[in-house]
Amino acid sequence: MTKITSTKSETIKRLKRLMTKKGRQESGQFLVEGEHLVDEAIRAGRLVQLIVGESYTPKRSWRLDQMPVLELSDHVADILSETEKTQGVFAVVNMSPVERKMKHVLVLDRIQDPGNLGTMIRTADAAGFDTVLLGKGTVDPYNAKAVRATQGSLFHVNVRTVDLLETLPELKSDGFHVYGTALEKAKSYDQIDFGDRVALVIGNEAQGVHADVLALCDTRVHIPMLGDAESLNAAVAAGILMYRIALR
Repeated sequence: MTKITSTKSETIKRLKRLMTKKGRQESGQFLVEGEHLVDEAIRAGRLVQLIVGESYTPKRSWRLDQMPVLELSDHVADILSETEKTQGVFAVVNMSPVERKMKHVLVLDRIQDPGNLGTMIRTADAAGFDTVLLGKGTVDPYNAKAVRATQGSLFHVNVRTVDLLETLPELKSDGFHVYGTALEKAKSYDQIDFGDRVALVIGNEAQGVHADVLALCDTRVHIPMLGDAESLNAAVAAGILMYRIALR
């Protein structure tokens, strides 16, 4: 097992590049932190390299003799951490897509908050949605905060970045009914009979679904406010609607 004790190591510089969007895109890899996410990456067969701090004790179920392992001094491991208190375990993971047959699709238009994005991917997984399509302008799903918020669902759901103006017509021609969230000219979600092949479009936290994207939707849907709040958090709204679709 290789051990690195210097923060100036070329290996550390390479790993730190994975903490940037450009570095991730160039390598086709990203970095995950924490035992749960590392375990999910191993189970998904996406692990490139396991990285452990010298004080961390790996899980017994991990076959360390069958994977490349890099050990770091604790002060070096701290440099890779993006959490307040690191567990001292990381992994380099491939960005390989998850192949799923599309039936229930969550479509995200310019979502800006990585926590919202990760929560939506996690909720899509929980609600049985197989695919999450990210329109241009949506935050990088491999952002560390987004990855943590998925809690491993990034390895279960087909997540792809697409051009919505091209992809939505393709979905419609493939038999999907596209629902776009909106406030005006929209039906309440409890008055809609959702079908078998559904694409649900959730828009930007502040601006909603872009007009050009909304024009491609078959039906506009909204969630009525029963109290005094003007609106719901985008991830919460997505969760309510996805479960309504899944449990129709």
